[in-house]
Amino acid sequence: MKELNEKTMQFAQTYVAPHSDQADKEGTYPLESFTALKKEGYMGLIVPEAYGGQGLNLHAHATVIQALAQSCATTALCYMMHNVATMCVVLHGSDKMKEALLPKIAKGEISLALAFSETGTGTHFYQPEIALSKKNENYILNGKKSFVTAAGFVDYYMVLSSTLKKDGLDNWLVPDGSKGVTFQASQWDGLGMRGNASMPMYLENVTLDENDRVGAEGSGVTQVFEVVAPFFITGLAAVYTGVALHINDIAVAYSMNRKYSDGKSLSEIPTVQNHLAQIYKKAQGAKHFTTAASLSGSNMDADALTQIIAARVNASDVAVEVATLAMKIGGGAAYAKRLPLERLLRDALAAQVMAPSTDVLSIWLGKALTNQPIP
Repeated sequence: MKELNEKTMQFAQTYVAPHSDQADKEGTYPLESFTALKKEGYMGLIVPEAYGGQGLNLHAHATVIQALAQSCATTALCYMMHNVATMCVVLHGSDKMKEALLPKIAKGEISLALAFSETGTGTHFYQPEIALSKKNENYILNGKKSFVTAAGFVDYYMVLSSTLKKDGLDNWLVPDGSKGVTFQASQWDGLGMRGNASMPMYLENVTLDENDRVGAEGSGVTQVFEVVAPFFITGLAAVYTGVALHINDIAVAYSMNRKYSDGKSLSEIPTVQNHLAQIYKKAQGAKHFTTAASLSGSNMDADALTQIIAARVNASDVAVEVATLAMKIGGGAAYAKRLPLERLLRDALAAQVMAPSTDVLSIWLGKALTNQPIP
């Protein structure tokens, strides 16, 4: 993992970091970054070796995301969602679906995104209201997804729906360009994570067949809590850990390079030293917590999900806390946007509302700690 981390850090500095500011300022999806990710084989990180992928696990997933986030949180977040959708195919897709998609994912020929959130259920994305019906041998989807990250830039969207059964959910792969699928691009102007292209997706009589369903009928609930939850929540912990580590690097470098007329640096001021100590302590704490949680998940420990939830809530809180402290160190230069700290603060604030929100996850954590069912 150390080698993977170092390799990805170098990759991100070369191919991802140069596009981060533009993605934020213009609110544009970082296409160049994803072109490089595809070329270097990152899209197949968790695809089994039998299908041409690297066959790596949850810990590797977190390691790569954290390294990417230290250059661009937007890129890391979009990449994370691709991995989550891919893992659903790996673990629940039919043999036919795996043979058709996984080799292409491994080669970087196609990418995936999640279309889970809905206006009516908010951060409780596992309670979809989108309607499913059947006509002859075909299935018909109707409804709206509210925030679809990477909308318009991937090849397949993973869509949760109700099921024709009384219980359970269905998980579908909807090809980009399907008749009846439209996006409302004008509705995305995010405070942070501005390059995510997160926008409403409308499904009007979208026609699918049995081959488009991921897993057995009604298995969507199992996928949400056994696949999506660990990979998505761990991924978010890694994203915001990476943000915190990035903030630490910027704050330290700026404090050392900012000189006064007497030749002394900002880093020699005791108050700044205290802020730097707090930033480092919190960022490193998030790093170790997220690493431990991802390892626990990879090892399938009994309390793995509890650790993962706690790591995600912690990393989200830490990112905001260290960004706020770093803004104090940056002073006028930070508020004048001459440093990337203001962007990272906005990116960090997105963590609080991204489904499942930190409030929802804190409730889940309390339930897990007292042996109550989640959600």
